Amino acid sequence: MSWRDEILNGEVLDETIEYDIEAVCRICHTDRDMVVEMVSQGVVDPRGRRMQEWRFSGVAVRRAQVATRIQQELGVNLAGAALALDLLEELEALRQRLKRLD
Repeated sequence: MSWRDEILNGEVLDETIEYDIEAVCRICHTDRDMVVEMVSQGVVDPRGRRMQEWRFSGVAVRRAQVATRIQQELGVNLAGAALALDLLEELEALRQRLKRLD
C-alpha cells in the first residue's frame, strides 16, 4: 500500500468537553490500566478524586495520545514518554515566544 492509499483516521477533541476514562481509552487506543498508569506517573491530570469521577480535558487527552504514540512507536517507557512530552511542550512554548519577538 502506498502512502496515497492510506486512510487517515482521527478524532477532533473539543477543548470545552471533558472526557471520562472510557472515552480516553477509546481515543488513545489503549486500556484502562495504561490510563491509570499515566495518571499515577503525572502524564495526565484528571479532575476528580476517584477513577469513576475522573474527567479529562481535551489537552489531557491529547497528551495521553502523544504519550501512547511515543511508547508504541519509539519503545520508550512511560517515564520517558512523560519527559518527551514535557520537552515538546517547552519547545512549543519557546517557538511561540520567538514568534512574538519577531
